[in-house]
Amino acid sequence: MLAAAIFDLDGTLIDSLQDLADSMNEALAALAFPEHGLDAYRYFIGDGVHTLIARALPAEAREDAPTVQRATELYRAAYGANWSRATAPYAGIMELLDELRSAGVPLAVLSNKPQHFTALCVEHFFPQQPFTVVLGQRDHVPRKPDPAGAWEISSTLQLPPEQIAFIGDTSTDIRTGLAAGMKTVGVTWGFRPGQELQEAGADTIVHYPGDISPLFGK
Repeated sequence: MLAAAIFDLDGTLIDSLQDLADSMNEALAALAFPEHGLDAYRYFIGDGVHTLIARALPAEAREDAPTVQRATELYRAAYGANWSRATAPYAGIMELLDELRSAGVPLAVLSNKPQHFTALCVEHFFPQQPFTVVLGQRDHVPRKPDPAGAWEISSTLQLPPEQIAFIGDTSTDIRTGLAAGMKTVGVTWGFRPGQELQEAGADTIVHYPGDISPLFGK
């Protein structure tokens, strides 16, 4: 029986695609580099800021350390201004979290978004703070798909990994959960298609937030 849930943030709990894309495009424009369409960011996002920068920059600029550093600074500043403009929880997420919390299911967040912005988004969009643990990308911890963060949450919750569902919208999330020994749940309302989740080996794929509660017998 599953006893706890770890959620990815962007593309799983919140639809942040527009704000993330706008912020990166602002940084690219400031550097006189080509911008990208919204759909391109579905595949740029999910593996941390440094990977986002590398994917968004022109190929010839990716190995130039000063350019990468400047792009990172510009992106962080832009996202600091844009992070809540268009972002909102997906339909049905608030109801799901309320249902799981009322049933006594411990909840956590593990994101590759920097820790500061992860905490900021969770505090703003989920003011009832239903999460026992909220972890973003931190310098001393490998980012997903490394299972270190998932295992840290498992230890904090004092539950074995096999009793925890790892829920996310990308292959990175599925690989994280599998590496951690958790049940993996792929969601199709996020940034990536269901085929990616299936090919990554997701134990379960769901299409609506309401499909998650039955996995906990709720």
